[in-house]
Amino acid sequence: MIHSYKLGGLNIVLDIFSGSVHVVDDVAFDIIGLYESHSRDEIVDVILAKYPDSPDVTREEILECCDSIDELRAAGKLFTPDTFSDKADKLKEKTSGVIKALCLHVAHTCNLNCSYCFASQGKYHGDRAVMSLEVGKRALDFLIENSGSRHNLEVDFFGGEPLMNFDVVKELVAYARQREKETGKNFRFTLTTNGVLVDDDVIEFSNREMSNVVLSLDGRKSVHDRYRVDYAGNGSWERIVPKFQKFVKARGDKGYYMRGTFTHANPDFLEDIKEMLDLGFTELSMEPVVSAPGDEGALTDEDLPIVMEQYEKLAELMLERHREGKPFTFYHYMIDLKGGPCIYKRISGCGSGTEYMAVTPWGDLYPCHQFVGEEKFKLGNIWDGVTNTETQKEFASCNVYARPECADCWAKLYCSGGCAANAYHATGSVRGVYKYGCELFRKRMECAIMLEAAKTLDEE
Repeated sequence: MIHSYKLGGLNIVLDIFSGSVHVVDDVAFDIIGLYESHSRDEIVDVILAKYPDSPDVTREEILECCDSIDELRAAGKLFTPDTFSDKADKLKEKTSGVIKALCLHVAHTCNLNCSYCFASQGKYHGDRAVMSLEVGKRALDFLIENSGSRHNLEVDFFGGEPLMNFDVVKELVAYARQREKETGKNFRFTLTTNGVLVDDDVIEFSNREMSNVVLSLDGRKSVHDRYRVDYAGNGSWERIVPKFQKFVKARGDKGYYMRGTFTHANPDFLEDIKEMLDLGFTELSMEPVVSAPGDEGALTDEDLPIVMEQYEKLAELMLERHREGKPFTFYHYMIDLKGGPCIYKRISGCGSGTEYMAVTPWGDLYPCHQFVGEEKFKLGNIWDGVTNTETQKEFASCNVYARPECADCWAKLYCSGGCAANAYHATGSVRGVYKYGCELFRKRMECAIMLEAAKTLDEE
């Protein structure tokens, strides 16, 4: 299977199952498109008819191009067959029972009242609560006990707003550092915050202990303050932006992301990315809202062409800034054409419910943060472990080959089957397909591949 497209002035041919990317001229692009469905003589006739006035397009040149395609096919770089379909379940079995990451919901409460919040303003359709130190310690011990031979373990401090329980966050990090010495494990922490409670103590501690921080900002003040408001209806932009600027400046070369959400109110989200750049931020993520159809902020069919164009213009801006020596990162365009994720990751996906779980303030286990509060998805708890094995098996089977709708999709080894939570909320099944999200993902991948291909050509 191949995927051929034109973007950014480049003709790109992607070989799906080898991951090879070919940038070709117009004639080769057309020949590759005909290669599997036409004979050589038919290809010659079609190409000569299409380029009648080009002295460089001769029968000999066309046949020579066909020979080159033959060589690439023989080398496993073009028209490569799918050799992975029978490995999907077997690869996941190798890590069965091994957990590598937890999302600790240290606060099911929030000081903002964002109307598009999937977590019901941090309550997750339940009661407001904060995680106790005892529950947090047990969660870390549970992770260690179920991590097998893994050395690196990941913990996200999440909410609600985790800074509303910051003392426990600090104590849990201290406990983890103690357990590192006793077990030989290595903890890597991430903190996600809306910024309202950020102060010098938070900045100093996070920049010392957090491998990454995720800072919530939707871009332009008017866009941000439309949804990200406090309980009195006041916008939060002016309160958080100076804090985030100070936070990032003090962070140095440590990881961070400015994480925004775009909705029906701002499908022109590139303007929000430009605002973040103007504010001095260079590690950016802008996520499409996932909400029920009919919600005020839900993306519509009319928004889709606007969003698609924004992704293309974003790639153009990134390439322009890269060439000017002022690069910035966009999370969804991070792709490695020379290596990239191993085949296990490409096939099996994110590992929600198996390798990754969310822990509520009470110690209940869920497949990921987006399922918290959906009682039927509760897997167990941090004392008894996973007791809802049927649901876990369902998540374990959620690989890229589990969805018939993905069979002919060229992007399936990049999305790895997509997000189970988005699928569930869109279709009612974790094995469903969130079609709107698929459209956006394919466009992002086309843009990301084009961007990296253009950078590579610049270096040659």
